[in-house]
Amino acid sequence: MDYATSIFDGITLPNIFCWNTMINGYSKTAKPEKGILVYTRMRSHELSPNMYTFPILSKACSGLFSLSQVHGQIVKFGMIDDVYVISSLIHSYSKYGTLGSARQAFDENPNRNIVCWTSLITGYCFHGLVHEARKLFDRMPERNDVCWSAMMSGYAQNECFNEAIQLFHELKDRCLNLMPNQSLLVSVLNACAGLGASLEGKWIHSYIDEKGFEYGLELGTALIEFYAKCGFIETAQQVFHKMRQHDVMSWSAMIMGAAINGYIDFALKLLVDMEKSGTKPNAITFIGVLTACSHGGLVDEGWRLFDSMSRDYGIIPRIEHYGCLVDLLGRAGKIKEAEQLITSMPIKPDAIIWGALLNGCMMHGHLELGERVGKHLIEVEPQHSGRYVLLANMYAIMARWEGVSELRRLMMDREVTTVSGWSSIEVGGDVHKFIVADKSHPLSGEIYGLLNQLKKEMIASKSRAYSP
Repeated sequence: MDYATSIFDGITLPNIFCWNTMINGYSKTAKPEKGILVYTRMRSHELSPNMYTFPILSKACSGLFSLSQVHGQIVKFGMIDDVYVISSLIHSYSKYGTLGSARQAFDENPNRNIVCWTSLITGYCFHGLVHEARKLFDRMPERNDVCWSAMMSGYAQNECFNEAIQLFHELKDRCLNLMPNQSLLVSVLNACAGLGASLEGKWIHSYIDEKGFEYGLELGTALIEFYAKCGFIETAQQVFHKMRQHDVMSWSAMIMGAAINGYIDFALKLLVDMEKSGTKPNAITFIGVLTACSHGGLVDEGWRLFDSMSRDYGIIPRIEHYGCLVDLLGRAGKIKEAEQLITSMPIKPDAIIWGALLNGCMMHGHLELGERVGKHLIEVEPQHSGRYVLLANMYAIMARWEGVSELRRLMMDREVTTVSGWSSIEVGGDVHKFIVADKSHPLSGEIYGLLNQLKKEMIASKSRAYSP
């Protein structure tokens, strides 16, 4: 920006385009607030802003105070009705989490268009208010593929997977002339992956092929992740090979898919192939290969890859990489090494790190250390019921029943809510979720009837097997 500033200062009478260019330049630097100073200087020359100034200026705001000042300037210069200006203001307010101000800016504009509606929907979804976003979405006088995609993506990001899939069907049924864009298809594929809805995801894949969509980087990677999470690693590989080009994300998705499905050698081979193709691995890639080492018990290879990250690629290990390594050492029974790694970490270990060590202790009978780690975990995450359950299980293994009783009392005193276990099954393209002792399913009478019948048959079979 120094060179741009020197050129700008040499202009005798810079026009509004020049000023806007300078503000925009600063908004993209590490100190965007300097753009506000440029605007102040512009106003001292008695030059009025135009409709392009305020969207740029909103990006230059480094906090709510400066943003509210920009809002005041918008009102002062009579641009509150300009949809381009207001949509950028809504987006900026949403970024800072002041959704009340974003909604006020939205309500103040009688000429709001699809961009304004979509900006506020995206803001609500980003901060987890998906129900508010859906109410706004349902009020929209008209919709395009972008707003449908924003709502679907919001559902997927907030793990409302069923709602995302239902919304996709609503789009197909109600908007026959609207062709879903790739971003929308990525969102619904992410929902299918999160829910394990394999039949639904396969149907969407068929739809993609039928409509002639190219397997671009984003869409191809989403298909790979979907098939990998549903356990169809060979199909994921077929999609990967059909893609015309690959980037670090598509390679990493393929590596992680192979790792979580137990294809350890294949995951490590993919890393070699990736480097041969000229694509450099990133931090996410190494999470994938370290996960593969953990699942395969490859301690020496895991250490080699972990050391290689910083030495050969300049990637500083993050908490996720340490978590993979602790998990690897714990699974392999190298509990002392895992504990030493945790104590020597340059990053403060989180609950996931300690949980990996605790699992290793339970797996290999290191009960004394496991007890210490378990006690630490319930202090780190006092409202996480799973931490108490793990420690209670360890006490049960040690026949320390007084410890189990004490944990139950502690959970009651802290009002810890136990999360019920659940499972799901896909039948006819619909995913059915079952919770322990739940009877809310519309077919629960038939389900429990069949369960009781199977139970009786098992008891009868056992009696016949042991009859003298």
